Amino acid sequence: MKSLKVVFLGTPEFAKTSLEAIHQSNHEVVGVVTVADKASGRGQKISQSPVKVYASENNIPVFQPEKLRNPEFLEELRKLDADIFVVVAFRMMPKVLFEMPRMGTFNLHASLLPDYRGAAPINYAVINGEEKTGATTFFINEKIDEGNILLQEELEILPDENAGSLHDRLMVMGSKLVVKTLNGLAENSIIERPQPHVEHPKNAYKIFKEDTKINWNAPSKTIHQFILGMSPYPAAFTSIKIGEEEKGLKIFAGKFEITDHGRPSGTLDISKNEFKIYTEDGIYFPQELQLEGKKRMTVKDFLNGFRNFDEISM
Repeated sequence: MKSLKVVFLGTPEFAKTSLEAIHQSNHEVVGVVTVADKASGRGQKISQSPVKVYASENNIPVFQPEKLRNPEFLEELRKLDADIFVVVAFRMMPKVLFEMPRMGTFNLHASLLPDYRGAAPINYAVINGEEKTGATTFFINEKIDEGNILLQEELEILPDENAGSLHDRLMVMGSKLVVKTLNGLAENSIIERPQPHVEHPKNAYKIFKEDTKINWNAPSKTIHQFILGMSPYPAAFTSIKIGEEEKGLKIFAGKFEITDHGRPSGTLDISKNEFKIYTEDGIYFPQELQLEGKKRMTVKDFLNGFRNFDEISM
């Protein structure tokens, strides 16, 4: 099989897995483009992206431009004479960059396009209670996630699966799909096709802090899927009052039951042995949570941290 010269563009662990798969294939990674190193955490320690760490460990040239239109950076990339660029979990790219290689630039997206275009396809597939999702490789053009499809594979979403678990399974499946796409392009055996026209494709827009608040007036199943879809990151949250102090409470996992209770949605019953929050049509039982200023814990450990349950409300 013909070997392609690849420039890889990506940042997080999700991308690193694809980079590793390409590096271990018969294709040659001639360069990697990733985010600049940044200070993070309490000690403001300089951290490197997982993609940079892997590239550095394997002696692959790394580029970390502040601006993707930087003429010096673009000239350095041109000198690599890559056949194709592969993008996984990176940022928006200018036309001058994605049109540079002779075979173009393709992206791996964690959904079955055209559904779930945008920044958070894995979260929204779980939030919306989908039974399946998948991964798509497609040629990049000037519209976000709208280029011609190369390959696509489906993946079943397991019952009560959260976004973290689905992320990890899609990460592995997607890395194989990237190599399969490179192989097909090298052999000229893939026929690219326009994305099917859907009147109202499902959206996966970026999630902001205000989007993560739990609406206890919703049905129990909707709340359950919302919490799973936000877990472990960015995490769904609610607020509770401990005495006169209001604190944020992240909920990562739980279970629910449908029942007539006659209680207002968003009120709670809490005791040494139980934590119940009433919903529109039932009761939600948090099982893993994190009180503001504390670490993540089981509901049992959470309840053991209190003596006076009468002072806790929502």
